[in-house]
Amino acid sequence: MGEYNEKKETCGTICLKYLLFTFNFFFWLAGLAVMAVGIWTLVQKSDYISLLPSSMYAATAYILVIAGAVVMVTGFLGCCATFKERKSLLKVYFILLLCIFILEILAGILAYIYYQQLNDELKQSLKNTMTMKYKQPGEDRVTNAVDKLQQEFKCCGSNNSQDWRESVWIKSPESEGRLVPDSCCKTVTTRCGLREHPSNIYRVEGGCITKLETFIRSHLLIIGAVGLGIGFVQVFGMIFTCCLYKSLKSEPY
Repeated sequence: MGEYNEKKETCGTICLKYLLFTFNFFFWLAGLAVMAVGIWTLVQKSDYISLLPSSMYAATAYILVIAGAVVMVTGFLGCCATFKERKSLLKVYFILLLCIFILEILAGILAYIYYQQLNDELKQSLKNTMTMKYKQPGEDRVTNAVDKLQQEFKCCGSNNSQDWRESVWIKSPESEGRLVPDSCCKTVTTRCGLREHPSNIYRVEGGCITKLETFIRSHLLIIGAVGLGIGFVQVFGMIFTCCLYKSLKSEPY
């Protein structure tokens, strides 16, 4: 009867080992995906981050990059701990899983919070950013972001093209009499902003605020879903780790 129990425990341990190894393989791939989403957000969409007064959007992306990198290292460590059956490595692995879980849940929560307050923040800040910083010394990043925003989303001004009448640059001699920046034009040419007729410039209901808000909200949903989704999967990894640890602890040395 004792031999049967010992074999049964050994069989269970083997099953747990391969189950945890399989989990770590897919966990490593998930870490790669998480890090890719974070890097993509920071690299491809970094221009728009300069238009936001809050750093929360960037913070969620940085958290995903860090979490993704740690996930990949942790996945490798988990494989080593599983096959070497080292309880000390399993402890470290479990602690790292817990830390990553907290990071990704934090990213999901931050994304959700910012999702809720985004509309008010954009209404309060985007118009001021566009009119006060566009084409001003030391504000090249904002200028490029505004030009890219208006061209990519086919919009003009924060709420509408009339917002540009309050622009510091439009009122200055440097604008050469433009009524809107050239990036408002449907076909961009030098000084095309001298004419603000609907046939020449973009006039979108809601202006660039609506376009930028929709864009950022969609990305926040992706960031939040990725963070919370991977975090949920990690719970199973922690359960498998605890089970394997207890199984190894009960085995004779």
